[in-house]
Amino acid sequence: MRLFSSSSGRSGEPSDVHYEGNALLRMLAYMKPYKSTAALCLVLVLMITGLELYKPILIGGAIDRYITGGYAAGEMVRQRFAGILMAAAKYLAVLALLFVFSRIQYLLLQTTGQKIIYEMRNELFEHVESLSMRFFDLTPVGKVVTRVTNDVEAVNELYANILVKLFQNTVKIMGLALVMVLLDWRMALFSFIMVPIVTILTIVFRNLAHRVFQMTRTRITALNTFLSENISGMKIIQIFSRETEKHREFCRKSDELYQMNHQEIMVNAVFRPVIYLASVIALIIVIASGSYGVFKGTITLGTMYIFIQYIQTFFEPIQELTDQLATLQSATASAEKIFTLLDEKPLIRDPENPVTPSEIKGRIEFRHVWFAYNENDYVLKDVSFVIEPGQKVAFVGATGAGKSSILNLIGRYYDIQKGEILIDGINIRDMTRDQIRGAIGQVQQDVFIFTGDIKSNIRLRNEEISNKTIREASRQVNASRFIERLPGAYDEPVSERGSTFSAGQRQLLSFARTLAFNPAILILDEATANIDTETEQWIQDALEKLMAGRTTIMVAHRLSTIQHADNIIVMHHGRIRETGTHQELLEQGGIYKKLYELQKNEQG
Repeated sequence: MRLFSSSSGRSGEPSDVHYEGNALLRMLAYMKPYKSTAALCLVLVLMITGLELYKPILIGGAIDRYITGGYAAGEMVRQRFAGILMAAAKYLAVLALLFVFSRIQYLLLQTTGQKIIYEMRNELFEHVESLSMRFFDLTPVGKVVTRVTNDVEAVNELYANILVKLFQNTVKIMGLALVMVLLDWRMALFSFIMVPIVTILTIVFRNLAHRVFQMTRTRITALNTFLSENISGMKIIQIFSRETEKHREFCRKSDELYQMNHQEIMVNAVFRPVIYLASVIALIIVIASGSYGVFKGTITLGTMYIFIQYIQTFFEPIQELTDQLATLQSATASAEKIFTLLDEKPLIRDPENPVTPSEIKGRIEFRHVWFAYNENDYVLKDVSFVIEPGQKVAFVGATGAGKSSILNLIGRYYDIQKGEILIDGINIRDMTRDQIRGAIGQVQQDVFIFTGDIKSNIRLRNEEISNKTIREASRQVNASRFIERLPGAYDEPVSERGSTFSAGQRQLLSFARTLAFNPAILILDEATANIDTETEQWIQDALEKLMAGRTTIMVAHRLSTIQHADNIIVMHHGRIRETGTHQELLEQGGIYKKLYELQKNEQG
C-alpha cells in the first residue's frame, strides 16, 4: 500500500504555494514575550526529569541495601523493614514533587499557549482585513477560514505541549544514557544496541509524516472551501435541482481527505509497533545480560532492576518523540500555510507621510486614468472627468463598460496603472485609506447584513453613532416604517445575511447604515435595482434629502432613476463617450438616446 500520493489532488485544485522560510523558527519567535515563563518551564522539566531518573535508583538501592544485602547475625529484621519504609516514604515524596511540578508546568504551558494562539489568530485576522480586494477576488473564502480556524488550532498543540515535551524527552534520553553508562558501561552498551535502528526509523518517519501532513492540510482546505461556497449558494443548488451532483462532488472531496487521513494512520500503524518491537528486543537483551551478570556476581540485583526500569523508560521517550514529531510536522505544515497568508502583501498601502485635510468637501477628479484588473487588459482607458462638491452625477452604459470600476477606484479598493485620481485636489495615493473611505458612503446592489440586531447592523460597532442617530437615519430613508413594526424594533435579532428580510428591507437598512456615518460623498451602485415599486417610492422620497450637501455618484441600468442628475456620463468599452444632462443627451441622439428608447420600448 502506498503511504502517500502526489501533492496535486484529483479535483484539479492547485496546491498552495510552498513556504520558503523556516516555519519552526518563526513559530518560536512568538514565544519571545514569554521567555521568562519558557525558562521556568525548562527548569521544571529538568527537575521532573531528575526525579524520574531518581525513582528507579531509589528502589534499586533499597533492594541492594535492605533485601539482598548482607547483614550481621544479630541485626534485627525490624531495622531492615524500617529501611524499606524509609525508601517508600522517599518514593512517595518524589511522586508528590512530580505531581506538583507537572501541574505547575502544565498550567504554565497551557496558559502561555492559549495567549500565543489568541495573539496569532488576532494578527492573522487583522492582516486579512488589510489585504486588497484583489486578494479576495482570487482567494476562496473557505481557504481563509481554514487558515484562521483549523490551521491556528493545529499550531496550538505546538506551544501547549510539543516544544517542552520534545525538550523533556531529549533530556530524559540523554540523562538515562548517562546514568546507565555510569552504573555499568557494559550493560549500557547492550542496552543501546537497538538505538541506531530506532534513530534511522525515526528519520524515515519524520520525512514521510511531513509530506502526509502537508497534503492532509491541503485536503482540509479544499473541503472547507467547497462547503463555504456551496452552503452560501444552497438556494441556487436547490432551484436547479443539483443536490445529487453536489453531494457526489462533496463525497469525492471527502474521500480525498479520508484517504489522506488513512495514510496518516498507516504511517503511525507501521512505525509505532516497529519502535515498540525494538524496545522489547532491547529489554530481552538487558534481562539476559543482566541475569548472567547477577549469577556471576558482576552486578547486583538492584542494578539489574534499575537497568530494566531504565530500558523500558528509555524507549518510552523515543516512542513519544516519534508521536511528537508527527504532531510537530502537522503543526509545521499548518504554520507554513499561516505564514504564507501572513506574508501576502497588500497591493495598496498607505503613504508614510499622508496628507490630512481638515475636511473633505467632495470634489472628485479623474485625470487620464487607465486601469486593468489583469495587467494590460484595460477596463478603463484614458478616463477624465470632474465632479464638483454637491453635484449629482450618474454613470450609465452597458455591462462591462467600466462603471463599477470607477466606483471601486474612488474608494481606492484598487490602484490605477496610469493617471491620477484626486479628492479635493489631493491625489488619493497621498491620503490614507481610512481618510478616503471614511468620507465615502456606498450603497451597493447586493446588501450584506451581519448576524446581530438592527442597530448593530446600522452602527457597525462604531460606538460614536448614538441610538438617536440610528433612529434619525432610519426615519430619513423610511426604514423606520418596517423596523418599528418589528417585535424588538431596533433590538430585533437579525439572522445571517438578513435572510428573514426582503430585498427591499435589506436595502433600506443599507441606506440607514450609510446615512448614519454621514459621508461627504454618496455612492449609489444600482441601489434601487432589487427594490419593489412601493419601497422605491420611499427611497426616492428620501433621496433628495440624502443628496443635499453631498457629492452623489450613481450607477443605474434603469435610466428613469437618474434623469434628474446634474450630469450623466455615458461609458462604452472603458471610455467616456457622452456627457450632459438627460435632456442634452437625448438631443445628441447618441448611445444614451438608444439606451433610453430601448428601455422605454421594453416598459411599454
